[in-house]
Amino acid sequence: MPIRVFIDGGEGTTGLRLAERLSGRTDVTLLSIDPALRKDEAAKAKISNAADLVFLCLPDAAAKAAVSGITSPNVKIIDASTAHRVLDDWTYGLPELSTARREQIAAANRICVPGCHATGFNLLAAPLAAAGIAPPDYPFTAHSITGFSGAGKAVIAAYGQSDRPVEYAIPRQYALTQNHKHLPEMQKISGLAHPPAFNPIIADFYAGMVVTVPIHLRLLQKPLSAQELHQFFSDYYAGQKLVKVRGWQAEESLPETMLDAQALAGRDDLEIFVCGNRERAILAARFDNLGKGASGGAIQCMNISFGLPEDTGLVLQ
Repeated sequence: MPIRVFIDGGEGTTGLRLAERLSGRTDVTLLSIDPALRKDEAAKAKISNAADLVFLCLPDAAAKAAVSGITSPNVKIIDASTAHRVLDDWTYGLPELSTARREQIAAANRICVPGCHATGFNLLAAPLAAAGIAPPDYPFTAHSITGFSGAGKAVIAAYGQSDRPVEYAIPRQYALTQNHKHLPEMQKISGLAHPPAFNPIIADFYAGMVVTVPIHLRLLQKPLSAQELHQFFSDYYAGQKLVKVRGWQAEESLPETMLDAQALAGRDDLEIFVCGNRERAILAARFDNLGKGASGGAIQCMNISFGLPEDTGLVLQ
């Protein structure tokens, strides 16, 4: 029997991408709601409780309200909002971090999809902390350049205006007060004593991103060279279907002199790059903010939760 899926908040970018990926699958039946009732809590609750799985693609307050209306214990929920990401009774949906986390996702009824910036950061920082290579109080910094599609309907519309302000064509740093909503999950999931200094940058392209974490090798608890770090990540993510560590990036043999943040737009996988010299290393995660950073990660978690191959219905090349 097909999995009955309801996408609550299907009008946003994440919801639309979910519907696009799932609509062609024969093992999924998408449940729909009258557009006039899409904000009616009672109507949404009725459909949600008849589903096998509900994706929440909503603002935080609306996501919490939707969860309270789902009373059937048989309904799985995958929440793409920030509302539940650091709660102990929800499972964080980043299966590549460990075998234990993948097993938790398989057994869970309440799963939260990581934020896009946090996806890249945690895949880079969490293994270093878990292995004792970086101490919990390592002064992590993260720089993240992203397309504007992750900023919501109003920002997407603003970027599409012909008479938009001239500065929209220029990359712009934001969250200058260091209060970005992804910081709590970046700290908790990576097991850090303090949140990283975080520099997100929005640029004039629709989708794609690169999250970069610079490393001072002399400050590591277990000193490694940049090449040894590359080997560490290659071993850590060996065999993963959605996360691939690209070849060793030595100064003398860079296959790419620049990382194009749009290179994986439209895809659901993620690439990790390690490069550097004897003193410093650069760790970079490149992916689509709407793919592995949102709907792709959500579908991956759905597949694991229902015992399906985790890349079912995803675009990986």
